[in-house]
Order: sequence, then C-alpha cells, then structure tokens
Amino acid sequence: MSMNTREAILNAATRSAQARGYGGLNFRDLAKEVGIKAASIHYYFPSKADLGVAVARRYREDAATALEALSDETVNPVACLRRYPDTFRMALENDNRMCLGSFMAAEYDNLPDAVAKEVQAFADVNIAWIGHQLSASSLITVENSEQRARAIFAAIVGAQLMARSRSDISLYDSAIDSYREVGLLPP
Repeated sequence: MSMNTREAILNAATRSAQARGYGGLNFRDLAKEVGIKAASIHYYFPSKADLGVAVARRYREDAATALEALSDETVNPVACLRRYPDTFRMALENDNRMCLGSFMAAEYDNLPDAVAKEVQAFADVNIAWIGHQLSASSLITVENSEQRARAIFAAIVGAQLMARSRSDISLYDSAIDSYREVGLLPP
C-alpha cells in the first residue's frame, strides 16, 4: 500500500463528509470510489473514528494553511476579511458541498470524542484568524474581536447551510452581501 492510496482514501472521505457528513463515511463506498477492497482501508484507518479524525485534522490543517496564504497575499486585514467568505463559497461551488467542519459540527452529539475535538479546532482556527484580522484592521477593539469573530464565523456557516439546503449559491451571496450592508463584515 502506498501513501498515494492513503491520500486517495482521505480525498474520497473528505468529499463524502462534505456531502453527507461523518455519518456518510462508509468504508465500502470509499473503497469502491478509490478502487480498492474495503478491508484495505482498515490498513490505514483501523476504524471509522480513525478515518474521521484524519479527515477532520487534514481539513483543519488545510484551512489554517489557506488562511495563512490569504493573509500573506492580502496584507490589508480589511481586504482579508472581505475575501474570507470566498473560502466557504468554494465548497458550495463544488457540487453543493458544505464546509466539512460545519457539517460535522451539526453531527456533534454523534461524533467520537477525537473527531469532535478536531471539529472544534477547525472552528477555533477560523475564529482566531478572523479575530486577528479584526484586531489588525482597527475595525473593532481587541477586547471585542473574539465575540465578533464568532458572530462572523457563525453567520457565514449559516449562510452556507441555507444556500446548500436550497441548492442555490445566490442565497449565500445575498446573505454575505447583507452581512456587509449591516456592518458584520466590512463592505
């Protein structure tokens, strides 16, 4: 078994979790998509929980890397905050999928503890990044940045959920525009 097989499993599992959540991770379906036997997945991931942790961890790490890249290429924190909703829009553009962290958060009560911790860490990474951008922008005081960051994160996740439930990305765009109009996000 190669590292490419492990990556193929993780990629397939990520797509599945974005479309169907943790509950939708099925070793047989993943094996069929990757072109291996279901038992082969157990070589890399002994249990569904192990697979869920690996998928959520990689998703969190990839998100952190993407946010760092956004900060590096867009030095102005206000401009970063303007572009932030695009990171969630991309999932909708990809076959009406959801942010994996958001989807799994909705399943929180049914997640193994290790998966739940990764899902929480995903939210924490996003909230910390938003809070840092808010503080650096002087749009809000440092004392209020975490509370505002949580509101922004929740609003964007909610907009994504609403758009996905209608298979209508324009609803996401409209919600983001309204957040800008009322001052939750910078115009």
